[in-house]
Amino acid sequence: MDVFEELSRLRALGQKCALATIVQVRGSIPSYESAKLLVREDGSLVGTIGGGCVEAEVWNAAREVIQTEKPRHMSFNLGQDAAYDNGLICGGQLDVFVECISPLPSAIVFGGGHISKSLAKVLDLAGFRVSVVDNREAFASRERFPEAAEVHAEEYEDVFPRLTINESTYLVIVTRGHRDDMRVLRLALETPARYIAMIGSKRKVIAVLKELRKENIAPASFDRIFAPMGLEIGAISPEEIAVSVTAEMIAMRRNPGGAWRSISKSIFADEKLSALVQ
Repeated sequence: MDVFEELSRLRALGQKCALATIVQVRGSIPSYESAKLLVREDGSLVGTIGGGCVEAEVWNAAREVIQTEKPRHMSFNLGQDAAYDNGLICGGQLDVFVECISPLPSAIVFGGGHISKSLAKVLDLAGFRVSVVDNREAFASRERFPEAAEVHAEEYEDVFPRLTINESTYLVIVTRGHRDDMRVLRLALETPARYIAMIGSKRKVIAVLKELRKENIAPASFDRIFAPMGLEIGAISPEEIAVSVTAEMIAMRRNPGGAWRSISKSIFADEKLSALVQ
């Protein structure tokens, strides 16, 4: 199986992987410069960088790189350790670069209003694959969203099963009202999406979550929601709101382990407001 073909297939499926490449060789080694090893999320392999203890150590590092999304540079001296006695003592040295290959982040915007128009443009510029969903044909059209990869003019419950939502997906809820926001949020909480954001004031968010609590949805699920959405930069206009939301999404994308502000750190941090949701 070709490493690049498999890498492309995994990205299309929305799955991460790690690519290890021999970037420098000094002396004799049991492989060659530019040799590649692809490690999938489940630990399975495609390709090789020579086998043996070097490959085993690189495999361990690759699993870590997939989790942290931070690259590693590793150096090996094949003559310095008895662990290489099994046919691997070639006297050479090699450097291996291990990087995480993440799928193109997908942003699905629910609602086709004025904020969504600005948001689709900014998200596209920031490198997100944008899809827009609205249950009104007049608001979900190619003319209105020329940057979007997909535009769906359907009821949210009908289109949701056909959407590809994984850990590289960002969901933004900006529909026309509380009722539609709640419909989408209910569906979004059942997905593995990395980011779930909803527009609205704290009062609106509390009202929506109180209704969802009546359906016995656990408060812990609400910890995944970013609401009110966007970084707090004082945004007022649709364009400013689009910038603040995109910035928050970039922070999530580039710092997956970062402790970014979620509803648990904003609304739930206030005991009085939290009590309103319970």
